[in-house]
Amino acid sequence: MIERYSRPQMKRIWSDENKFNKWLRVEIAVCDAWAEVGVIPRKAVPKIKMAKCNIKRMEEILKETRHDMTAFLGAVAESIGAESRFIHLGLTSSDVMDTALALQLVEATELLNQGIHDLIIVLAHMAIKHKYTIMMGRTHGVHAEPTTFGLKIAVWVEEMRRSRQRLAEAKKCIAVGKISGAVGTYATLSPQVEEIVCARLGLAPAPISTQVLQRDRHAYYLTTLAVIASSLEKFATEIRALQKTEVREVEEPFGANQTGSSAMPHKRNPELCERICGLARLIRGFALTAMENVALWHERDISHSSNERVTIAGACTLLDYMLSLFTSVMGGLQVFPARMKRNLRLTRGLIFSQRVMLALIDKGLGREKAYELVQRNAMKAWKGNKDFLKLLQADPEVTAKLAGDELKGLFDEQYYLRYVDEIFTRLGLTEKQWQNMKIGAAELAPRAL
Repeated sequence: MIERYSRPQMKRIWSDENKFNKWLRVEIAVCDAWAEVGVIPRKAVPKIKMAKCNIKRMEEILKETRHDMTAFLGAVAESIGAESRFIHLGLTSSDVMDTALALQLVEATELLNQGIHDLIIVLAHMAIKHKYTIMMGRTHGVHAEPTTFGLKIAVWVEEMRRSRQRLAEAKKCIAVGKISGAVGTYATLSPQVEEIVCARLGLAPAPISTQVLQRDRHAYYLTTLAVIASSLEKFATEIRALQKTEVREVEEPFGANQTGSSAMPHKRNPELCERICGLARLIRGFALTAMENVALWHERDISHSSNERVTIAGACTLLDYMLSLFTSVMGGLQVFPARMKRNLRLTRGLIFSQRVMLALIDKGLGREKAYELVQRNAMKAWKGNKDFLKLLQADPEVTAKLAGDELKGLFDEQYYLRYVDEIFTRLGLTEKQWQNMKIGAAELAPRAL
């Protein structure tokens, strides 16, 4: 099922062809290093570099050996002949597999980083566009005080910037190779060979290893992907909540011929955002599995091996898809400012309760008394569906401190926007900075999967 979500670039990274090419790249790099230190003849290297892995032939051998590395080595040996005796010299399978996996993860990370970058651009443009689009801020799902839709999206911009930083750290953690032999002692190799190989592959050599790279590295990486996926779930959940019929302040893209329900033709469901939320749960499950892989027996066992064939490629593939999908959702998101204003005024002025309370305190009332006066009238407004300002204007204890235009002036929605510019400047979200950073319409088109 994960295959369904693969975009071409990510699909290529986790293809068998790319994996075995990476294995071969590691094997050739080791042979090159052996030649450099004088263990194998330099003249053998050009022939070794011509080696190929015929995947069909490898599958035939695998039926007999039931070991993918020996099947791989057999297929490679057939492609070059006598010089194949130098391939895999002194190595154990995990030297090749773990180092090659690191190369695949580096490729995947670069693609994910680009996906986050593209999403940030779309979010930044939407934040700037709706910088002053006033709407209801909610806490516990209940109306609190006004905010703007631009501020809501700006929070997401900054969160995705943190995601890029986390991903960069995770890449450093996983961009590591090991060429240290059966239990990591270099008994059949040398640290020098490992250093040469890793330098040629663009990886850092693990300072110490057993038969495998330690799985805390992979757990950290997949946990990072899970955190990023959780952020996307958070954003998608917000859109779902704002798309509810009784709220309907935004709506995810909905095609002209799209259907929302087989039974109810009127339905316009937030199914893209729901899909993102569901896949985030799956990636978190992969992260948990990766953490359970940390505790291997002694210098290694292979309890991690079977599940990593699903979890690592799966997490990268799904997150890449989620980033692409959510970028398309945000690129085509419908925003309804008029509905936002209507909802803002739904409680007939109750959203200004804190301003009234603070004004009464400023006039000399104690906080407890000011709170009691405001809450008394607020509860009447809630229960009787009455205008909050009119209730306050009819309360002599309130008007003794605040009267006429002074009280009425507290009911100003624009008051809550006075620091919006400063917040956007702090985030570096100004029109001038972002006006030339755009993504093509084709890349933003929602994908029907």
